[in-house]
Amino acid sequence: MPPARKRPRSYDPDKIRAAVTAQFGHVRDAVLALPPEALDRPTRLGTWTVRELAAHLTMALGTVVRGLAGPEPARRELALLDWPLATAIGAATIDEDVRALDAADLPGLYARVADDFAKALAGADGERLLPTRFGAMTLADHLVTRTVELVVHTDDLAAATGTEIPYDRQALAACTRLLADALAAKAPGGAVEVRIPPYAVVQCVEGPRHTRGTPPNVVETDPLTWIRLATGRTDWAAELDAARIAASGERADLAALLPLMS
Repeated sequence: MPPARKRPRSYDPDKIRAAVTAQFGHVRDAVLALPPEALDRPTRLGTWTVRELAAHLTMALGTVVRGLAGPEPARRELALLDWPLATAIGAATIDEDVRALDAADLPGLYARVADDFAKALAGADGERLLPTRFGAMTLADHLVTRTVELVVHTDDLAAATGTEIPYDRQALAACTRLLADALAAKAPGGAVEVRIPPYAVVQCVEGPRHTRGTPPNVVETDPLTWIRLATGRTDWAAELDAARIAASGERADLAALLPLMS
C-alpha cells in the first residue's frame, strides 16, 4: 500500500502578511541607504545591476496589488506547493518586466508600492483568487510565495552590496519551509531526512522508510544555505566542501534534485 499523502503545511495568514511587510521594510531601508555608485554594481543575477535588482524587489508586492485590482479568476489553477517548480518558465518575462520599470527614483517607487500594498490588503480575503504569471492562486498562498521572493532577493542584494540586511523570522521560516516541502514533493519518499533547523524537517527520496531512532540517511544545513541551494545560488559540492552541509548515508546526496527553482 502506498504511503498516505501528507496534508499540506498551513501558514498563519496574519503572520505571513506581517512578515511580507516587515521584510519589504528591511529591503527598502537597505536600498535607500546605498550610495548612488552602489546601484551600478553587478549582481549574481545575470546582467542585472543592483538598481535593477532593487526594482525587481518591488515587484514582489506589486504583483499582489495588480492581482487584487483586476477581476477575480474563475478557478484556482495553482496550489502553493506547485509554485516553486512552476517558476522555471518565467525567467524571460520577469527580465522584461524589470527592465520596463522606472527605477530612476527608487525612494519614490518603494514608497508607492508599500502604500499601494497596504491599501490593497486592507480587508482583503485570503481565499480571494488572483492571477499570477504561473496561474491563479489564493491571496493567502500567493503571500507565502512573496516571502520566498523577498528572502531570496534580500540575500542577492546583500551579496552584491556587502550590506547586512535583517531577515524577518517569519519570512525566513516560511521561505525555508516552502522550499523544503517542494523538495519532498519533487522526490517523494522516506529514505532521506532533510533537517533545516530551526524551521523545517522533511522526508524525501524513494527507498526504505525510516520509522524510529536515527535515520540512516540525513542531510542537515542552515536556512540560508538551504535557500541558496534550492534556488541555484550555490551548488551541493561547494557547500559540502565548505562544511555548510552535513550529509550521512548512501542516499544522502541531493545534488541531482537541486535547484528547485532559479
